[in-house]
Amino acid sequence: MIDRGWDSSLRSDAGPSGLNWDVVVCVMMLLAIGTVMVFSATTSFGESAKFHATNLTYLWRHLQSMAVALAAGAVVYRIPMSFWFRWWWLIGGSVIGLLLLVFVPGLGRTVNGATRWVSLGGLNLQVSEMVKVAALIYTAAFVVRRQDFMHSFTKGFLPMALVMMLISFLLMRQPDLGATVVIAAEIMGTLFLGGLSMHIFVSVAAVVVAFVVFMIMSTPWRVGRVLAYLDPWADEYVLGQAYQLSHSLIAFGRGELFGVGLGGSVEKLNYLPEAHTDFIMAVIAEETGFFGVILVLFIFYWLIRRAFEIGRQAIKLGRIYQGLIAEGIGLWFGVQVFINVGVASGALPTKGLTLPFVSFGGSALLSSIVAVALLLRVDKENKILMRGGQV
Repeated sequence: MIDRGWDSSLRSDAGPSGLNWDVVVCVMMLLAIGTVMVFSATTSFGESAKFHATNLTYLWRHLQSMAVALAAGAVVYRIPMSFWFRWWWLIGGSVIGLLLLVFVPGLGRTVNGATRWVSLGGLNLQVSEMVKVAALIYTAAFVVRRQDFMHSFTKGFLPMALVMMLISFLLMRQPDLGATVVIAAEIMGTLFLGGLSMHIFVSVAAVVVAFVVFMIMSTPWRVGRVLAYLDPWADEYVLGQAYQLSHSLIAFGRGELFGVGLGGSVEKLNYLPEAHTDFIMAVIAEETGFFGVILVLFIFYWLIRRAFEIGRQAIKLGRIYQGLIAEGIGLWFGVQVFINVGVASGALPTKGLTLPFVSFGGSALLSSIVAVALLLRVDKENKILMRGGQV
């Protein structure tokens, strides 16, 4: 039996516009930090023939991507959550179609050996970022519609497992192990929060871990990354598989407590690959130091905490679907931040994943802002119901 009351400790933090200002301020702070750090990390690109850019090219592209993402978020915020629940199957099917489009000649775009982008009218869309949003909408709706069967493997888990296997297969064909891990964690976490039997969850989690280990061991360059992670300063790795990690660690070391100052990073000067995307936390560490890293992590902590509080509030109001969406967003951000920061700091083997709201990348910004728009919509509908209104 679901408790349909609500806990007064779950404050609304609503201003005159009805927005949850805790969430809005956290996101705006992360976007501001990201803009500054993307500019700092790309100022040297104009001096390199590799990037075919001026010192302001990437900043301008980042601001354009942010504007598009915020516009999309404003649209999503105005759409009732009932819409996403009603059309969950169409959303899931559309994303599977997008994953297949990646492999269509002329539409799929390959960069550094990975085919992860679809070219649509001059725009390059990274499909795995859209899958993160769609998988959450689909899984939450599945859980609500199968609520009475969540303790059954065949009726409660197996149908979703087949979908997860199909998504994982298509993502690994790109290949994109990082996105596969995040999406699998997102789906499994949402199923668990929705009432999936503990013994099913543990058993499947073990299978997923075994699958990830198998994918690593079956690919020589992934094995090399793991060995390089274990000893990044070894002679055979420091200029090869561990080159990126070793320079990231140098950036963290140079930052010490307060950093070398904004714009003062040395590693961003074409030493650290992907300094503006996957390893932007290393630039933050070098230029702002330990305190800058802690500030960014605290902002993420507060955002993720509010996501779970909004989800818990929705569930107490009897809105299971909306609650799972909000908590799933918190889980998604938590897992991705953990992996990104873990990789940049050498706590995890190297794997390409962006830092939400901070890293350069239009598709990542779009998916993250859309997720926040869904979170704010859940919070808005919670407030309407608590005031006696209808949604």
